Amino acid sequence: MSRFARRITQTSEKNYGMFQKASAKSATGADLIHLELGRPCHDTPDHIKQATIKALLAGKVHYSDLQGELALRQALQKKLAEYNNIDATAGEILITNGLTQASYAAFMALLDEGDEAILLEPFYPQHVNKIEMTGAKVVLAPLDRDAGFSIRKDLIEAKITKNTRMIVLVNPCNPTGRVYSRDELQDLADLAIKHDLIIVSDEVYEQILFSGAEHISIASLPGMKERTITMFAFTKAYAMDGWRLGYLAADAALMPGLMKITMNEVTHVNTFIQDGALAAVTGPASVLQDMVDDDQKKRDLVVRRLNQMPGVTCAMPEGTIYAFPDISATGLTSQQAADALLDKANVVVEAGGFYGPLGDSHIRVCFGSQSYERIEEGMDRMAGFFNAL
Repeated sequence: MSRFARRITQTSEKNYGMFQKASAKSATGADLIHLELGRPCHDTPDHIKQATIKALLAGKVHYSDLQGELALRQALQKKLAEYNNIDATAGEILITNGLTQASYAAFMALLDEGDEAILLEPFYPQHVNKIEMTGAKVVLAPLDRDAGFSIRKDLIEAKITKNTRMIVLVNPCNPTGRVYSRDELQDLADLAIKHDLIIVSDEVYEQILFSGAEHISIASLPGMKERTITMFAFTKAYAMDGWRLGYLAADAALMPGLMKITMNEVTHVNTFIQDGALAAVTGPASVLQDMVDDDQKKRDLVVRRLNQMPGVTCAMPEGTIYAFPDISATGLTSQQAADALLDKANVVVEAGGFYGPLGDSHIRVCFGSQSYERIEEGMDRMAGFFNAL
């Protein structure tokens, strides 16, 4: 009799939270406003599409470099040096099918059964399954909720054991919207060096920053390049979520192990779309800035309106496309609030508990997923719900 492997039966269920619940209601024809799914509402910029079409029509349809097209990696080498202050060679860059595959490769290459990987809570839940599938254990270390979900060295060090292999960082942070300071990152770097740990750094929102916030890659700090796998994607900033295209930067010593995973999984990334990625990296910065400016207007609207709702308080996100309002004063749990907003207001938000118990007094609202007008309508509906409690 056939059976599934333990990596399927003995790991937590793959879950997309409220998106799955909303799908059933969508089938009824309800006019739902989706503020739960972390996808950009913008179309992929035209110059990126045109570069891809040109490559396809030119016959770039065959196998290519297993690590990624050299021209793209060289352009990313320049970007990493200038924007991230990471001194990586083209040989220390690997093109992946989104940040999802980059993280899977990092976990599969570096974690064994019995190892422990620390996630900072509230955490990005899509990293959990991948860690579990390696046979390693997920350990949660709380951020300091009372200090705006900041990194606190003592709270993390208390979770480090002899089995700890890595700490997973998401910066800018999904779901809280925090952009970590240099001091916070240095505290994390100090722990990694002291305990000989790897940092796996998810930086997918690196270019979605507001009000002068500065993104710092932890790999740029002294002594951290050789112990950091930094992961990026074209998904959010360039509105290329459906393209499934990302990359990672890691020390040369780590690259053979990472490539052993990706080559066995997919051989290499789709050839012709890498020309689109090259156009994104080398194209006009104004295109990206226009999308970020639009997100900032929607951020300001959402935070202002949320703070006018009874029982709701919302800090100003420094980056990402998410607000993380505190709803504890309403007396509702995050799941109760998310379910009720879906049922009564036809607005889909994510329950903060989806990101761990520390998030349970919050909901996550994605302001990047809809037009300004739909965001306004969503805020009107949410205000009606909270005013009626």
